[in-house]
Amino acid sequence: RQPRRVLPCGAQKARKVPGRIPHASCRCGQVRIACTGEPIRASVCHCRECKARSGSAFAAQVRFPAEQVRTEGEAKMWQYTGDSGNTADFFFCATCGSGVWYRARPYHEAYAIPLGNFESGHGFLPDYSVYEDRKEPWVSITGEAIEHYD
Repeated sequence: RQPRRVLPCGAQKARKVPGRIPHASCRCGQVRIACTGEPIRASVCHCRECKARSGSAFAAQVRFPAEQVRTEGEAKMWQYTGDSGNTADFFFCATCGSGVWYRARPYHEAYAIPLGNFESGHGFLPDYSVYEDRKEPWVSITGEAIEHYD
């Protein structure tokens, strides 16, 4: 395992099943997402905002450049400005209320899609786990290729 360090600005490539177009959706299926090409990254985050967004001890998401994402269905948006002054746009299904993607500055041109919204067999593996200094004591994120950052 690599020593803990500050999160780099550069993104790592997430891995996925070659030749497969990953699809994601809300719980009722009204909002659907298709992603092409390689993702920017797949990550696990332990920050307070991601915990609140996911309703869990951490959140896992996959980021794709906007031009590689196609959405269908009606999504509603809620905008949040954090303590840093950066804003994030959160998109929810207008029917079932599921969070389906978000865009956050400074990476506003990318769609971050919760990993759990993808169909099974997507093949995404996290590249790194961030804000581990805020990780719940009973959580352990493991894997040979995962980088760990505080």
